[in-house]
Amino acid sequence: MATISPLILRTSPLCLWTPHSNKPLSSLPFFTIPKSKALSILCSTKMEGSEITEDVAENSGANEIVKKKIFVAGATGSTGKRIVEQLLAKGFQVKAGVRDLDKAKNSLSHDNPALQIVKADVTEGSEKLSEAIGDDSEAVICATGFRPGWDLFAPWKVDNFGTVNLVEACRKLGVNRFILISSILVNGAAMGQILNPAYIFLNVFGLTLIAKLQAEQYIRKSGINYTIIRPGGLRNEPPAGNIFMEPEDTLYEGTISRDQVAEVAVEALLHPEASYKVVEIVSRADAPKRSYEDLFRSIKQR
Repeated sequence: MATISPLILRTSPLCLWTPHSNKPLSSLPFFTIPKSKALSILCSTKMEGSEITEDVAENSGANEIVKKKIFVAGATGSTGKRIVEQLLAKGFQVKAGVRDLDKAKNSLSHDNPALQIVKADVTEGSEKLSEAIGDDSEAVICATGFRPGWDLFAPWKVDNFGTVNLVEACRKLGVNRFILISSILVNGAAMGQILNPAYIFLNVFGLTLIAKLQAEQYIRKSGINYTIIRPGGLRNEPPAGNIFMEPEDTLYEGTISRDQVAEVAVEALLHPEASYKVVEIVSRADAPKRSYEDLFRSIKQR
């Protein structure tokens, strides 16, 4: 009986189509085929409507497609913890950067083999952060936030210099995907919202919003592929409406569940439409249910 030699793809891109999407996995960020072993496949092409797809059958023993490792700064925070949980739920490997390892062991699922907990304090400089992030992380999500107290420089140490340290660590390591959880009204003065009670209140603690805005501007000039997410007032309760997404410097009121903020951060990794964009989000009961692809695509780059 004649044998069929497996076809090894060398120069042409591999298109693997998801069962619930019209996008090839190879076009989505953070989906790769391991380079350590050759992937032998048999491909047959067929036409479905106006779309060409490929049926792929892997030889036994070939590696499966794997999702990359994501570093989360501020992983034990109220929002950061939810980001870690949602990343793990979607099958990502996660490196959780925390200041307090003991606290992390009590609040994170440290027995999950896909989760690695490492000590990382964004205020200690980019060199130590580079060691924490490591050369195995493919993206960084920054969900840090200062703790209110008597130190009026805390917002600048964490929300400004800390974020800058993370960006510099990414540049040293060649990590080219950065997602920041910021806040609406960071540019309130330019929006004519300088007398907005929320803008005044949030800046009472060491000019927090101004510190965040300075960090945003640094990210945008860094050359790194970024998504800056500006949520409204954060709620710990479950979602009570659909996500309403607008361009930067648009929203000046509204709230949103931390669960939804975490979801937007994770989805930004999966959708190229989120690249190099600043998005503002709140939750509204009357907002229509929209796909994340549609939401991110509706926001134009500036």
